[in-house]
Amino acid sequence: LVINPQYGTVGDFSEGLAAVWIGSEDDARIGFIDRQGKLVINPSFSPDVGIGNVFMPRFSEGLAAVGRRLTPDGELQYGYIDKSGKFVINPQFDAAGSFSEGLAPVSVDDKYGYIDKSGKFVINPQFDYAGAFSDGLAPVMVDDKFGYIDKQGKFVINPTFDNAGPLSEGL
Repeated sequence: LVINPQYGTVGDFSEGLAAVWIGSEDDARIGFIDRQGKLVINPSFSPDVGIGNVFMPRFSEGLAAVGRRLTPDGELQYGYIDKSGKFVINPQFDAAGSFSEGLAPVSVDDKYGYIDKSGKFVINPQFDYAGAFSDGLAPVMVDDKFGYIDKQGKFVINPTFDNAGPLSEGL
């Protein structure tokens, strides 16, 4: 063992850091450890818990989408931290994905769009779901069908599929 078992849930290492769950289920916090197991970002972020799942944040292109319980009813809002643990994009999104090819999918009022690393919308929220960019295109859902858009938000492949994932080597 390189790092002794001590956390309830751990994420994958990405860019040298891994998210770890610290505390009880009622008072859980997410922090980040390095490859030696040293806590390098204090546990101050709220876990995203789905039905039977815990979604652990990961770093991509130097940033990680993390949640904070900001609303009175305890709803999570997402923003992006750098590797020092400081917010570079304040929590303001209902959902947030990882950066890829300079853009990240985020949700506001049940619609997804894409932001750049300054937090500015590059593609306005208009999709029912949005995935990561790969090979210059990203899968998005409109009216229960998936298609692919370019970085200007224009459909390159019209939404005709029941499901879609990221492209790899043009396929």
